[in-house]
Amino acid sequence: MMKKIRVGIIGIGNMGSGHAKSIKLGLCPHIEITAIADTNPQRLEWAKKQKYGKNVTYFSDDIEMLDSGLMDACIIAVPHYDHPGLAIECMKRSIHVMLEKPSGVYTKQVREMNEEADRHPEVVFGMMFNQRTNCVYRKLRELVQSGKYGSIRRTNWLITTWYRPQAYYNSGGWRATWAGEGGGVLLNQCPHQLDLWQWICGMPVKVHAHLQYGKWHDIEVEDDVTAYVEYENGATGVFVTSTGDAHGTNRFEIQMDKAKFVVENNKLTMLEYNMSEPEFTKTNKKAFGSPKAKKIRVKTDHKNLQHIGVLNAWAKTILGEGQLVADGREGLNGLILSNAMHLSSFLGKEITLPFDDEVYYEELMKRVSTSKEKDTSEVFFADTDDVMGSTKS
Repeated sequence: MMKKIRVGIIGIGNMGSGHAKSIKLGLCPHIEITAIADTNPQRLEWAKKQKYGKNVTYFSDDIEMLDSGLMDACIIAVPHYDHPGLAIECMKRSIHVMLEKPSGVYTKQVREMNEEADRHPEVVFGMMFNQRTNCVYRKLRELVQSGKYGSIRRTNWLITTWYRPQAYYNSGGWRATWAGEGGGVLLNQCPHQLDLWQWICGMPVKVHAHLQYGKWHDIEVEDDVTAYVEYENGATGVFVTSTGDAHGTNRFEIQMDKAKFVVENNKLTMLEYNMSEPEFTKTNKKAFGSPKAKKIRVKTDHKNLQHIGVLNAWAKTILGEGQLVADGREGLNGLILSNAMHLSSFLGKEITLPFDDEVYYEELMKRVSTSKEKDTSEVFFADTDDVMGSTKS
């Protein structure tokens, strides 16, 4: 009989119920749900009717569930501020952790979580960076880091396909508030792209960002972002995102010495030069010369396992048979980028990495202190495919 990992889920909202549905359908053969916790009594009653398994125990208290002894591992799918604290509680009990994105709201709390993880090598700590399973981004990372195409010179990511109408923000009083989410498009929609950006290209050393708060919606937090970064080798980058562009664009470009890569519409294309630009510019004698190049549609393995792939890799790693898609500690880098963009906007200046975690925390808390929850009833999506998928361009 196949060995099963006993898994508890904290938070049976949109993301938690999506993971539970995948497990219920048998798409995660090494995982069985044995416990579910949610502080929302209506949501807990809803979960009981879904019949997620014969041996599922339901809890209204997270810690009571963690102390129950009914689970080997835990999926954490709760509001952002609670991610690090609950992960730490799991680690202290030697319970394996799969953490939904983002890793937290501010770097100070995530560093504390990572330090706790280091104290528990027996715990398999994974991060739900499902976009790392996408064959297009895996292949792009392989090519960029191969050394074959020289150094990165410029990166550009225009990701405005996160359009959200006002009704989305009205679906929960905590949504798009400093106290409830701790940020807007950077913290809610873009953690995957920020993670992929640094996973493929590395971390920058300087960040200068312009954020606009409630530009397109009646919200407290940012819904329009333009950020400029510089890398250690002198390369530059631009990251643009918004939830206000109906029918937006998702285009990621990387310019290197000997090639240009473009990801758009889930396709990876490469313009490969016959010689590197530094070599060409030194030897070329024509005033308007340019390196010869050929356009290539890059082949991939076509595998794009998404959330199910992350969960299955986590389970196999717990069983000693696999490798994580993303170690939980790696969630810090993308959060550093979003916090740096916020801090640049808060202070109106360029931010050098690493920045002072305490300074960011203090600036964030100033905004939390005046944050107001909206007077609205919470809405859960009937179908979480759009919430879970994130594969559309």
